[in-house]
Amino acid sequence: MSYGYMGKILRVNLTDRTTEIEEPSDQWYRKYMGGTAVIANILLKEVPADCDPLGPENKLVFATGAMTGTPLAGSGRNSVGAKSPLTGGFGDTQGGGWWMVELKKAGFDHIIVEGESDAPVYIWIDDGEVEICDAAHLWGKDTADVQTMIQDEVGAEDARVVQCGIAGENLVRYACVVNDLTHFAGRTGMGAVMGAKKLRAIAVRGTGKVQLADEDRVMEYARMMNQAVAKGERSAGLKDTGTPATVMSLQESGGLPTRNFQEGQFEGAEKISGQVMRDTLLVERDNCFACPVYCKRVVAGDDYGVDPVYGGPEYETLGSLGSNCGIDDLEAVCKGNELCNRWGLDTISCGMTISFVMECYERGIITAGDLDGIEAPFGSADAMLKLVEKIARRDGIGALLAEGAARTAGEFGPEADPLALHIKGQEVPMHEPRLKQALGLGYSVSPTGADHCHNIHDTAFAASADSLNVFGITDALPADDLSDAKGRMMYCVSNFQHLRNCAVLCQFVAWSYRETLEITRAVTGWDSSLYELLKVGERAVTMTRLFNLQAGFNDRDDELNERFFEAFTDGPIEGTAVDPKALDRARVTYYHMMGWDDLGRPTASRLAELGIECFEDLIPER
Repeated sequence: MSYGYMGKILRVNLTDRTTEIEEPSDQWYRKYMGGTAVIANILLKEVPADCDPLGPENKLVFATGAMTGTPLAGSGRNSVGAKSPLTGGFGDTQGGGWWMVELKKAGFDHIIVEGESDAPVYIWIDDGEVEICDAAHLWGKDTADVQTMIQDEVGAEDARVVQCGIAGENLVRYACVVNDLTHFAGRTGMGAVMGAKKLRAIAVRGTGKVQLADEDRVMEYARMMNQAVAKGERSAGLKDTGTPATVMSLQESGGLPTRNFQEGQFEGAEKISGQVMRDTLLVERDNCFACPVYCKRVVAGDDYGVDPVYGGPEYETLGSLGSNCGIDDLEAVCKGNELCNRWGLDTISCGMTISFVMECYERGIITAGDLDGIEAPFGSADAMLKLVEKIARRDGIGALLAEGAARTAGEFGPEADPLALHIKGQEVPMHEPRLKQALGLGYSVSPTGADHCHNIHDTAFAASADSLNVFGITDALPADDLSDAKGRMMYCVSNFQHLRNCAVLCQFVAWSYRETLEITRAVTGWDSSLYELLKVGERAVTMTRLFNLQAGFNDRDDELNERFFEAFTDGPIEGTAVDPKALDRARVTYYHMMGWDDLGRPTASRLAELGIECFEDLIPER
């Protein structure tokens, strides 16, 4: 068996309450590594692309990677995937914490959950022993209560728990998966898939160890990164202010999403910044397994009764529930974050759905009467908090908003449709395509709908492209560039981001491309190359493309919202907009670089080149 893996997949059928263990080959692990690629491979082989995402034919996959559970910074992550109830296509999301490490220590690399229970259950895994337990008494409980109750029941305070929350129970299409209470696999609605299967949680305890090919070399790299972080040479600033520091940097560049992306600067930005959070509400810094960065925030507040047990907001939440809703009350935003964490909601999709509602309200498309009496102008913290709860509980108007912005717009009428900012049904994250234009291209072609994590952030390469020299890219390019050269940059960067989601490795730990190769070799013992790793990412993306084509998507779904074709009228990027013709050209260029045809369909020759010719029959007819 290859080093870095436990060599076993646990399959749990909730319909007949059976389990089985599979042992893939070493070659299988090397080809797919873990995370996104493993999920895509399983879904392509086992899930009918036309199935109901909330039905028993869908399968939910928890997938670790080669790095998970090693002593390397950034290794405390896993992926969760299924057919997405939000988009109807490939669903995949990543989360950090400690649960996934415990899964490996218990003897398993991945879990495939299939079928559907007729009553609420949770799964208890104790050093390879698996039990399906009754969870009726857990249904409807807050995430903190469920974690404590399960740990008490199994007699293990050190058991790690992943769960869906009441939002998942209520099939909110953007319900998230909650790891260890304060870490979240947030996007594409994987919590709703758990809820549909009546799987409230999976608890794990293990005493095993991930075997390393070259333990001395791995420890050398671990010490190097830990020391570099301590000196501020790597991942600088993340310990001090965390990802919330991004609020002010994007404010200064004119790319801070404000009032449903109508503006790029927010007059209340400083009030919700990471610096102000650090000096007021912050009570502790938290981390994931083996990580010296401590980028996680833990906050508390008296005015809204913010409970620190649920951690604190990331940048995405400060943007989605804060600036994009026009709200500058930091504690109110922290309370909104707490409620999302308490009930299991993706803060990006939730905040974007609420900001969409606020714009519809201000434009007179809807009234308070349509919102159960809630007055919902931009800036109303009261409206935001009330709508979060209604969504999680599917109460009143919340039952519609729980369907997401795209489906809600269909009910609000044609005037509302342009205001619902989404790609393939998934709401846009807190990064502005008019500032970062290849990121806009990445949004449009993303297999999971708009996503910033497996994407390029153009501003990182506007001054220097030195980090990309390993791919033969030497020239920096402006952030608003959409040339073929930028397409090549996006191809390399995004495919390597997908590789990180297969490995599975955190993006906030600054491993270089070359170092990622070296730690892969040290962990697994493979004689890997950067080319091979890049192909793992490309293989993952190509499989997700095939799944989406089977699910009914085509090139016309690779679009960007028209709002981003409209230039800002003031601010640092005044007059800048995405040119739709340039975007169309860049999209076809990307298709060709991926070995797809003009309509975004993978070619048989590219499947063969990637070693996945077994899926050739899934290519749509020309």
